[in-house]
Amino acid sequence: RELQARRAFEIYPSFSISIYSPLFPLLLFRLDRNTPIIMRRLCPNIDRDDGLETILEVPIPEEMFTSMGSNVTLRWQNMSTWMKAQTSDKWSSPIIANRLNELRFLLYLVGSPLIPLQVQLGHSIHRPVRDCSIEASTAKYIVQQYIAATGGPAALNSVQSMCVTGQVKIKASDFHLSDESIEVKKSTEEIGGFVLWQKNPDLWCLELVVSGCKVICGSNGKLSWRHSSNNQHSPISTGPPRPLRRFLQGLDPRATANLFIDAMCIGEKLINDEDCFILKLETSPAIREAQSGPNYEIIHHTIWGYFSQRSGLLIQFEDSRLLRMRTKSDEDVFWETSTESFMETYRYVDGVNIAHSGKTNVTVFRYGEHSANHKREMEETWKIEEVDFNVWGLTMESFLPPPGTSVLQLHDAS
Repeated sequence: RELQARRAFEIYPSFSISIYSPLFPLLLFRLDRNTPIIMRRLCPNIDRDDGLETILEVPIPEEMFTSMGSNVTLRWQNMSTWMKAQTSDKWSSPIIANRLNELRFLLYLVGSPLIPLQVQLGHSIHRPVRDCSIEASTAKYIVQQYIAATGGPAALNSVQSMCVTGQVKIKASDFHLSDESIEVKKSTEEIGGFVLWQKNPDLWCLELVVSGCKVICGSNGKLSWRHSSNNQHSPISTGPPRPLRRFLQGLDPRATANLFIDAMCIGEKLINDEDCFILKLETSPAIREAQSGPNYEIIHHTIWGYFSQRSGLLIQFEDSRLLRMRTKSDEDVFWETSTESFMETYRYVDGVNIAHSGKTNVTVFRYGEHSANHKREMEETWKIEEVDFNVWGLTMESFLPPPGTSVLQLHDAS
């Protein structure tokens, strides 16, 4: 397998799958050899000069690599130490554990949030407008314009699967009282990369590595799961199959169109000097009840899409959720999360118009009857490096949940 990996890398310079990964046989990303190094994919064998390089399961941004030391040798030594520490007992240290919990909070809330709505799996994105209100029929017309702007039905329906690699930068403020001004601290900026695989909105897998913390989440069509691989004893959160929010940030136009086909057009808004139509979608009580658990309840979850009147493209994707949690002292604590994503740099890949960069802002409010109102803000800047469609060899085995997940009766409360 190591020799196969070396040969694969000679043919596919950006081949980035671990030889131990179930996705190893998939040879992706046929890039030119002159492509500049933006993300590191190989780690040299620092113990043996004649040893084979390790193919990183998740590529890391060049900026993250350069911050690991003053020279190349030291950087690779620190990289190797970090890789070996993933399965060590060092994560049990209180200081490191607190750091890991903070990173996990950011990656769960900002890097890998899910959308509590079922997205239609079929290729047809048409709905009859007969007997529809003016708001509903207008929304359907806007969605059809969006389909045309992203490549048209033929191009979108030709996509059977996809693989995406990208990099992220995440920074966050501390919790403050809600009436205090908040500044998102650049000094705490976390840098990382991700690999994303998908066959449909309910069949996907994401591996996200940021500042030494790795989160793996996915959906196999029957359940979704999410856990941190740094701590093997951490619980695996599971729930019904749901689409990853990142797909709806300009990566999967067909899923986005299917999501908003039943929305309502509620008006217009100027965003970044673009006149946009606003489409709104409310989650039903049945969906909210299905997503709730014994100790928490989703009170509301609303989604908005802002589509450019000029280009027809999705410019901003926004959702807001209110969650009520019951504490051990039998008190209610409310968590309100508002997320805004701005899509930029649309480029065509095999006839499909994909957003290749953007920014996501997250605001979290925490308040309750005997709890002070607190507020925290987070910001993620993301950039898509590579996109490939119709991945050969991608099977159901590529989306298997962690062992034992099916018997756990846990719910994902983010």
